[in-house]
Amino acid sequence: MRPEFRVIRGLTAAENPSVATAQGSVDLYWIPLGGDGPWVRFGSGLYEAVIALVQRRARHTLYHAVLEVAVEAGRYVIELAPVWNRPVRDVGAVAEGPVGTRWLGRSRMFRYEIRAWRNGLIPDLDRAVESPRRLSHDPAQAARVLSLLPEAPLLTWGRDEIGCGEMWNSNSLASWLLARSGHDLATVGPPAGGRAPGWRAGVFLAGRDRLEVAR
Repeated sequence: MRPEFRVIRGLTAAENPSVATAQGSVDLYWIPLGGDGPWVRFGSGLYEAVIALVQRRARHTLYHAVLEVAVEAGRYVIELAPVWNRPVRDVGAVAEGPVGTRWLGRSRMFRYEIRAWRNGLIPDLDRAVESPRRLSHDPAQAARVLSLLPEAPLLTWGRDEIGCGEMWNSNSLASWLLARSGHDLATVGPPAGGRAPGWRAGVFLAGRDRLEVAR
């Protein structure tokens, strides 16, 4: 039987866009990959070395996007991360998806979770580059980001299941949420000399979603 991945929780009343209208902001942080330990540094470094060799270009610094959304209910750190890599017990997990393949996702070691961590911490915040970047101070737009979380695609992390030429990962979630909530991403990207693998996948899928809604 094919494993299914699910939404873990819905939104509270205070997170609903119709309620959280007094204040709001959306900030984007760019965190260099590799702060999670030597294996992450090795893996990301090897990945970028191979891609750079295939594309015949110089290597770039790889970045991980983290969103910080403030609404009337509080401040939320939003990211996609491995289920097993929780800094504390309650990180506001909203949904879970598979890593590598859907079959591997049967195991906790191969599942990711989408987090909306109230008053949460941003890993390696001290290493963030050109951050935070304020993308919006519109309360309704900030609340819209939160309201989209239960609808986020639970695609396989590390795979290109939508045929856009990029794998799905944490950057994909961030760009999908921003694009679907009406943020203009034309000038939004990683710091100079950097790359955010998966970012275009989220933008691509958000555009396709809007077209389907318009039909």
